[in-house]
Amino acid sequence: MLLQVFLSGFLEFRLIDAIDIILVAFLLYELFNLLKGTSAISIFIGIVAVIILWKVVNILEMALLSEILGAFISVGFIALIVVFQPEIRQFLLLLGNSSFFNNQRRRFLFWKMNQVNDKLDVDPITQACQKMANSKTGALIVLCKTNDLRQYVDTGEEIDALISDQLLENIFFKNSPLHDGAVIIRNNRIHAARCILPVSSNMRIDVALGLRHRAAIGVTERTDAISVIVSEETGEISYAKAGIIVTHVKPAQLKNFLDKEFNAE
Repeated sequence: MLLQVFLSGFLEFRLIDAIDIILVAFLLYELFNLLKGTSAISIFIGIVAVIILWKVVNILEMALLSEILGAFISVGFIALIVVFQPEIRQFLLLLGNSSFFNNQRRRFLFWKMNQVNDKLDVDPITQACQKMANSKTGALIVLCKTNDLRQYVDTGEEIDALISDQLLENIFFKNSPLHDGAVIIRNNRIHAARCILPVSSNMRIDVALGLRHRAAIGVTERTDAISVIVSEETGEISYAKAGIIVTHVKPAQLKNFLDKEFNAE
């Protein structure tokens, strides 16, 4: 029966159906790229799986299961609009960008992706952290992975400069107008400074840790980024990954960790 349904559907396949499939695949691909590297990607994959299951159930004419899944999807989409409000806004802004189809770094079907795969230059980061730790200069550095953290870059001042220990020290110097907030680094460039990050609400975090550390944890809870923190009170270096913070880190340990995360073969 399933084979007969498949063959009859294939014979009725039209050009407009092919265009429909291509457009849906394109939208799903762009949504995946937008959510890649965030905690929302698991929800996105779950939604796609439920929709595919619903369509299969409809084809097999399983009325009861189809009605249950249909009701779940119709109600669930209302809740998802609230949950994904920042991502939906970012996606709509992306579609409205005049340079969207001219971006050389994208790939879909006949477009080529031109990604920058340079290894992270960890030396200036660790050197800057060591110097700032010695002088008890507070700092918060976020290192991007698959997600470019555009929603957080937009909250700060874009810089777009090569990484250097002197520049990082100047940014976080107490009297600098850019010192209050986070620096975001991607592809060996400082993209922005004075960025606002989400603060973690995890009640298990040590109460001795301040807002800088909670913000460092918060961004790693929502994305796959790595955060490096220098305490203004103690001068201690810490780093956070996947919502977990490691404190009392020596510069050599920080270098080894960053090399493992970004420069492993």
